[in-house]
Amino acid sequence: MLFLSDVEKQDWKQYASEITNRPCAPGQYEVKIRANLFAAFCYFIGTTMAARGRTHESLEWLNAGALAEEEGLFSATFLLGFLERHDGKMVAPAVAFSDPRPFVHFANVPVMKKARMQFIHQCAHTLPAFDAPVRFMDIGCGDGALTVMLLRHLQATGKISHIAGIHLIDPSRAMIDLAEKTVAAAFPGVPVSGENASIQDCSATIDLHYDIAMSSLAYHHMPAEDKAANLARLKPWIDHFLLFEMDANNDTPELYSPELAFSVYQSYGRIMDFVFAHDAPVDVVTDCIDSFLMTEVVSLLTKPRGVRSDYHMLRSQWNELLKTGLEPEFTLRCDSACYADEYMTLFTLHYGKGK
Repeated sequence: MLFLSDVEKQDWKQYASEITNRPCAPGQYEVKIRANLFAAFCYFIGTTMAARGRTHESLEWLNAGALAEEEGLFSATFLLGFLERHDGKMVAPAVAFSDPRPFVHFANVPVMKKARMQFIHQCAHTLPAFDAPVRFMDIGCGDGALTVMLLRHLQATGKISHIAGIHLIDPSRAMIDLAEKTVAAAFPGVPVSGENASIQDCSATIDLHYDIAMSSLAYHHMPAEDKAANLARLKPWIDHFLLFEMDANNDTPELYSPELAFSVYQSYGRIMDFVFAHDAPVDVVTDCIDSFLMTEVVSLLTKPRGVRSDYHMLRSQWNELLKTGLEPEFTLRCDSACYADEYMTLFTLHYGKGK
């Protein structure tokens, strides 16, 4: 991921103030911005204008950004398409995850499939061999497919022999219903329970011990202070915590800050590029973008911290959170990339108790 210098952060804030108070053409600022960041700057101004209902100015800046975008990172272009489909309004068209299908498509995009398999292999390399039947918890289980893949791989590699129980947690009723069916079908005879809640709503009521707790692209749905509070509640009830997350600077930066817009521009732009590059029916791809990814982008770029739905953190911040919250009883067992390029990284963190 690329970052702005401290001087650039201040300059971008100043330019945004100037443009907001006295509309200017994008070309007037092109010479003031680092050349490879002009598209991102236009995205920052365009999304700020769109969030404030200034549609015409937003489209002018996003069009300028789209013309300057480089191969593999088309955030301004994707947002223009979204605005065209939604009357120029920066408003979420759906509640994310109310329908499992956009997420299921996203999870099966080749880059995501490969990254999830890397996560599974990395966890198998660092988890111990369990002698007793294992109790497993998935925080933000989605459709349950990753739970099935991980547990089957742990069985195949001899890390676990028997499963004592599987507990699935997800705030989407549709996701829980699908996950329970998927996991129960994969492990006949194993007790499978589902809880339609966010971890924020249920961490204080957990009263069973789990050998392994996993969270895949789910623990970021709360700010850092809530992440820490819920981790403290989980700590007494788990022996191993497996985290699959995206490295992005979407937690501490405030609304309308250059840092937040620049991070979203890079991280979501890459993911959307993967989705559009995957061969699938146009309506399926569009639904994945609008009902899942753009719904999150709109939340990030229109709602203040504490209200928005997503708070991805930098990998260093995740490590600090888990280190502070779990040590000394837990130690770091794995910190490894599952996918990485110049703009976005998916990674595994494993903190565990014992030998």
